[in-house]
Amino acid sequence: VQLQASGGGLVQPGNSLRLSCAASGFGLRYYTIGWFRQAPGKEREGVLCISRSDGRTYYADSVKGRFTISRDNAKILVYLQMNSLEPEDTAVYYCAATALMLCPRSFTDYTYWGQGTLVTVSS
Repeated sequence: VQLQASGGGLVQPGNSLRLSCAASGFGLRYYTIGWFRQAPGKEREGVLCISRSDGRTYYADSVKGRFTISRDNAKILVYLQMNSLEPEDTAVYYCAATALMLCPRSFTDYTYWGQGTLVTVSS
């Protein structure tokens, strides 16, 4: 399984961005997907997760009310919609997948990790 996050870029504070997570060769219907980020000089942190049954789990309180996670209708892609972006959201964003039914508490339970996409929030 090879995952790829895309959609990053430079955005001004207060604006929105939508990231996509895709897997090479197949859809993500049967996987629980998590979004993670790593800011310069900081450890990787969890952001949001969508389970195989489409339950949502927020890993980061700082994004509640601003970020949402969803699947496309065909359940091939997983999106991370980021609104009201702040400079503190600047990071490389990664998606990861696990066959577990629910969003895991431990990030080590994610089996597959994709290449990240850089999000820079700056005026």
